[in-house]
Parts: sequence; C-alpha cells; structure tokens
Amino acid sequence: MKDVLRRLKAGELTEDEALDELRSIQLEDLAGRAHLDLGRYLRRGIPEVVLALGKTPEETARLVVTMAGRQGQGLVSRMAKEHVGAVNAAAREAEMKVITYSSSARVLREGFSPEAVEGKVGILTAGTSDVVVADEARMVAESCGVEVRMEADLGVAGLHRFVAPLSAILDWGADVLVVAAGMDGVLPGLVAGLVALPVIGLPVSTGYGRGGAGEAALLTMLQSCSTGLTVVNIDNGVGAGAAAVLVASRAAQGRRRGRNAATIAPTMATTSSTPNSAAARPREKSTPPGIANARARTRTATKTPTSSHGKPRRRRP
Repeated sequence: MKDVLRRLKAGELTEDEALDELRSIQLEDLAGRAHLDLGRYLRRGIPEVVLALGKTPEETARLVVTMAGRQGQGLVSRMAKEHVGAVNAAAREAEMKVITYSSSARVLREGFSPEAVEGKVGILTAGTSDVVVADEARMVAESCGVEVRMEADLGVAGLHRFVAPLSAILDWGADVLVVAAGMDGVLPGLVAGLVALPVIGLPVSTGYGRGGAGEAALLTMLQSCSTGLTVVNIDNGVGAGAAAVLVASRAAQGRRRGRNAATIAPTMATTSSTPNSAAARPREKSTPPGIANARARTRTATKTPTSSHGKPRRRRP
C-alpha cells in the first residue's frame, strides 16, 4: 500500500490506476479458482497461509509466488514432496527466496523482510515428532516480524530435560508460549501451572492406538487443571502461531506506550504551571486551620446589660 501511495505521489500512477491496485491488494482472483485475501495482513497483522493439502503442486506454487510478488511474502503449509519441488521451481523462476519449515515454507520477494515487532514467542515441543506442526507456528510468527525461540523434545517422560530450556525461554523474555504435544498431551498443562505467561496448547496427532490421532492430547489439554490454558485444534500450528502473534504484538505495544509515557512525563512536569508564590493572608484566630478569613472582623453594637430580673437597668443621670 505504501508503494502504491509513493508511486501515486511521484506521478507514476494515475488516481484510477492507484485505486485499481489498492483494490487488488484487498482481493485477487486467480483464474476463478482461488481468491487470495491480500489485505488480511493490513487488517490483522497476520498474512494468509496457503494450505497445500488438496491442491495440485502447480496451483500451490502459483498461489504462493503470486502472494510473494504482491505483498513481499507467501506462506504455505502441509506440503508433500511434490509441492516442495513445484514451489522451489516457481520461486527460482521468479528469482525469489524460499525458507523451509519442515512441511511448510515462506517464499520471499527479493529485498523483502517483515517489519520487526518487539514481541517474543517461545515454542516448546514434547517430542521431535511434534516439530512439524510446531514449525507452522514458528513460520507464522516469523512472517509477522516476531522473534521466535523454539526448544524441542521436552516431554514429561523425562522432566529433567524440560526445566532448563523453560527457564532459558523465560529469561529470554518470552511474551507467550506455544506448547505442542501429542501422545497424552500433558506438557502444556504442566507448563501453564508453572509460569505466569499466556500458554497456548497445541495438540498433535502423534501416538498409538485409540486417541493416537490427537484426540487424547486434545482432551487432556481441554481438561487441564491449569487455569488459563488456551487450546487450539489438533495439528493447528497456523492457528497457534496466529494467536501467539496477537498476544506478543499487544505486549510489545504496551511496552512502547510505557516507554512513551515515561519519556513524556518529565517534559510535562517541567512545563507545568508554576506554583502561586504570593504570600497567604493571615487567618483570623477564630477560623479553623487552613481557612483564611476573607473579610475583616466587624464589631457588633454593645447590648444594654440586663438585670437578673430581666428588666433593663436605668442609667443614672
């Protein structure tokens, strides 16, 4: 949008051409089969993610490269090997860069990088099998300019492995934690019971037998005794990453406001009105402390003293 406004100001675009481009930023139709919501990042700070599952490799590559060309980056998740090859080939042809996150990826236009946000997202996984889904959350967070730190293989089968990485992420200053776990799904509830940060539970479809598709992990997280644990759907790494970005961005915004207030306060103090230096009027002895008598005391006429019988006493000649 800034690029369109800059070219309009420079005379490179007419008003009608600029209006057409701004409309296309909000919604672009690709051969009537896909509608890219290119204005989502402007509305929410989170870009659209193309789900490769159910799409042909060619369709997926075309969508992602189109997004990268229009808004600087294109995100894709749940890629098979065929999708990976098609996306890499299309990106090379368009002279774009590909950053891979397990079965997800970001395609970047040359010279593009998202505007940095001071928020921090910590990601923990119970096992290495959970990394594929956790990487979706990492991709979304990094695409929004949020700093990310991920620690893997910290499951409750060996609690000694999880204490030091959790402590390190807290010292690092994470604003929110995403905790991915399959099997019994205990780790998010455990973490939420130990820290004061928002925790997002991410159930993963790893395990054995009944409940092995992620149902056991999901139910465990939903039934957790740790209050405040937020849970997304099974394998919804994109949703977990988006929620974490919103929390971290809001925390960063609060810190910026705090710094601005701290900077403005001394300036306001020096420019405030000077105190009244005029001497205070001496108060009357009969008035209570802190209250000055604005009017001079007036004497009342002396009444004629009365006798003990209530009759006025006659003056002597």
